[in-house]
Amino acid sequence: MRKTPCIFDRLSAIGFHLLLALAILPGVARADWISREEPIMGTRCAVELWADDRAKGEAAITSVFDDMKRIDRLMSTWKEDTEISLVNREGGKHPVKISEELFRLLQQSVKYSELTHGAFDITYASVGYLYDFKKGVHPDQKAIDAALPGINWRHMVLDEKKLTVFFTRPGMRIDLGGIAKGHSVDRGIEILKQQGITRAMVNAGGDTRILGDRFGKPWVVGVRDPDHAGKVFLRLPLTDASFSTSGDYERYFDEDGKRFHHIIDPKTGDSARKCRSVTIISDTATRTDALTKSVFVMGPEEGIKFIDTLTGVDAVAVSPEGKVFYSKGLAPPSE
Repeated sequence: MRKTPCIFDRLSAIGFHLLLALAILPGVARADWISREEPIMGTRCAVELWADDRAKGEAAITSVFDDMKRIDRLMSTWKEDTEISLVNREGGKHPVKISEELFRLLQQSVKYSELTHGAFDITYASVGYLYDFKKGVHPDQKAIDAALPGINWRHMVLDEKKLTVFFTRPGMRIDLGGIAKGHSVDRGIEILKQQGITRAMVNAGGDTRILGDRFGKPWVVGVRDPDHAGKVFLRLPLTDASFSTSGDYERYFDEDGKRFHHIIDPKTGDSARKCRSVTIISDTATRTDALTKSVFVMGPEEGIKFIDTLTGVDAVAVSPEGKVFYSKGLAPPSE
């Protein structure tokens, strides 16, 4: 990962969302920047790349979106015929045979659970499925207490020889919403590399990976106030890097002055409330996707201390009070 020195803009309202500020470069014969967006995996997905041949570039973008749709058909909990849905229905009854791709991602999820001491845990869905953010529905404390014992990655048994998954505790469910989009972005970049693309950006919601530069210039990513789309308080020039942002403003509803959002604290079964937003920068989108959720649950102080123990990872976290915390790899903003 090559990271250019940071450029910081401070605004009064603080929070995060990703905003790509892309330079317009002159084209040459038959070569140009090509971009396209599609709604996939319940979010906005986008690809931008430089291609010497437009038809080749368009075909490359299509291949990335086709793979994202394939992953959605494999890992979505919103579709009844996916492997994840099968695991959630049958995993507590008997070992369920799954594809190697899904099995490897479950293994990675377990590694992040171990690394973060449970701040990242895909079995959060044992309680998470009780929330409906579109309808403004959340479980009461009695329902949470009843389902909470199902949250524990240690009760998910993975058999590598047989490629099976089994839940040792009734009522367990898993959801890869905190890592699957990052996986799809990494897959997209690899697909583009295989087709000879050397400059590109692949995005799925809050997860993005950048390939190469913009002909000697970095890709500039901006982090904006979640409540004011036009306000950016931090800009980062990046080349060959991945970054993810998670915030309490993505899927949420407010009730009696309290915000319920999709990032669930595995220890409580309630929405995590120690952060407003977290951005992670590292080498792969799978990694940044998982670590944003982890730091969000830990809180800014504990989370940044944790990030500082890792190699090749930087982070910025915003507390509910609006205080910004930076990992040691990022220079603090000048006053």
